[in-house]
Amino acid sequence: MRYFIVDDDKASRLMLRNILAEQDVGMVVGESDSGVKAIPKILSIAPDLVLIDLLMPELDGIETIQQLKSKGFTGQFIMLSQVVSKEMVGEAYQVGVEFFIHKPINQIEVQSVLRRTAEQIRLKNSLMTIRESLAQIGSVEQPKMKRPAKDIVLSKLHDMGIIGESSTRDIVAIVEVLIEQKAAQLPPLKELYEMALQKTGVEPKNIAKESKAMEQRIRRSIQTAMEHLASLGAIDYTIEEFEYYAPRFFDFQEITQRMKQIQEESFLMKPAKVNAKKFLQVLYMETLEEQKKFL
Repeated sequence: MRYFIVDDDKASRLMLRNILAEQDVGMVVGESDSGVKAIPKILSIAPDLVLIDLLMPELDGIETIQQLKSKGFTGQFIMLSQVVSKEMVGEAYQVGVEFFIHKPINQIEVQSVLRRTAEQIRLKNSLMTIRESLAQIGSVEQPKMKRPAKDIVLSKLHDMGIIGESSTRDIVAIVEVLIEQKAAQLPPLKELYEMALQKTGVEPKNIAKESKAMEQRIRRSIQTAMEHLASLGAIDYTIEEFEYYAPRFFDFQEITQRMKQIQEESFLMKPAKVNAKKFLQVLYMETLEEQKKFL
């Protein structure tokens, strides 16, 4: 991964460089203390990811991103900000920002966001390669092939904003197990998690312990997806991902309650209730439906 840092605060740039160096997640290929100076450098260097401050003189972070995109830059962005208001989140989503790092900079948060972003980019590239391969197959008029379940699941997790979560591998394994068994309905979740762990090669003696860890990973990811969709809905409930996924995969009442809290900028927000069985059941059924299109 190649990173470019844009921040008018020298201390913030230094801290980010040090964290990136310590984590060995890539290299910093450039930096700038303003959006105006950053634009020609970024267009020339073409980094994979730009860490950019929201509040800067002359051009703020969002304006800088807009200019970069208008000039053809296709990399990703992480926004650095002291204040995350509803309006700012809305503008940032609209220009393509998917992750935020809060100021003052916290090393643990930076590490977590960088890992998730790097994984998301890697999986997006994998999906792009798969889609290009399928397009090439179709262009020479070969018989349609059943679309791999993994491809379908990753695409849907990406749409819900959780493709870089630690549970990605777990969820893919669960859907693959259900398809292999041609399950009419989901077994108890504990049993399902254990079957998925066996598929991924976990030793029998460790399955009970790993099953609990898998359950927690999946629940956290579902909560993250609910948060992501609620944020989209709070900005504009006609956004395609919100319209499609919110009512199908989740308790819509929980989503609308979370939207209301975001719109009111409430600081007393309770964690949303998670229905993991519903989420996995819908994901499994939709994967089957997608595969039928290729038969």
